[in-house]
Amino acid sequence: MSRMDVNRFGEMEVFVRVVEMAGFSAAARACRMTPSAVSKLITRLETRLGTRLVNRSTRKLQLTPEGCAFYERSTRILADLDEAERNASSGEKPAGRIRLNTNASFATHILAPLVPEFLARYPDIALNIVQTDAVIDLLEEHTDVAVRAGPLKSSSLVARKLGATRMMIVASPDYLKRFGHPNTVPELEKHNRLGFCYARTIEGWPLIYEGEAVTLPVIGNVQVSDGEAMRQLALAGAGLARVAAFTVRDDIKAGRLVTVLEDCNPRDLEEVHAVYLGQGGPLPARIRALLDFLAERERVG
Repeated sequence: MSRMDVNRFGEMEVFVRVVEMAGFSAAARACRMTPSAVSKLITRLETRLGTRLVNRSTRKLQLTPEGCAFYERSTRILADLDEAERNASSGEKPAGRIRLNTNASFATHILAPLVPEFLARYPDIALNIVQTDAVIDLLEEHTDVAVRAGPLKSSSLVARKLGATRMMIVASPDYLKRFGHPNTVPELEKHNRLGFCYARTIEGWPLIYEGEAVTLPVIGNVQVSDGEAMRQLALAGAGLARVAAFTVRDDIKAGRLVTVLEDCNPRDLEEVHAVYLGQGGPLPARIRALLDFLAERERVG
């Protein structure tokens, strides 16, 4: 069967409904189909793609990694199609207010330098930027888009990857002058290792020691709630900090901070995503404009 004989957009719409409504029966009612017809369509789609998208059980559905990726791309494609049709018929321009939630580090080092260019390109858009490292409920907080770093938990949110950043250990020259520059992983035990006071995916600093992966506990005498506060503590000489590279690259270039044990750095990356509510039809033009702008202008670094 050729691609011309397959209603790929129709298949995507049904698949997205199955995911967002968490079941064949609910999706069937929304699509005015029978549950068996929906089940057969998903099976036919998986056969054509040559991969399983959904793990089925008697009680619930669970997306496979391939299914998650296909869902994300499908929602974007369907939103683009709807927006293209809407723009063709009404000439809609991106306009209105966007409430954006992001952490202080991303707001300071990535977003702020880009805001003038974005507003110049879209003069009818206004931004409300709220800074917090806490994971918020977008619906409850009336938020259009949130920027989140690190692994994403499974949820009803749609995610768009903006890029990734490398993690590194840094300290101020003054701190290293007072307490010494550690040259091996065991020497880190003698240093004040600053930490975060919220749950992290990895509770410690991942390092490479004698060819083996190790995790060093963070037991410093100061903990903070956001990356920008961590940067300021490092600049003040309070201790060693493990931070995202993009937050300190200018400080390193200017000599205000120095990297520590880069040869033991596992070069792990922390991904950065924009997340938003994907149900209920296509995205407004103003939201799509922001997402496209961020994705094309900044890969975080």
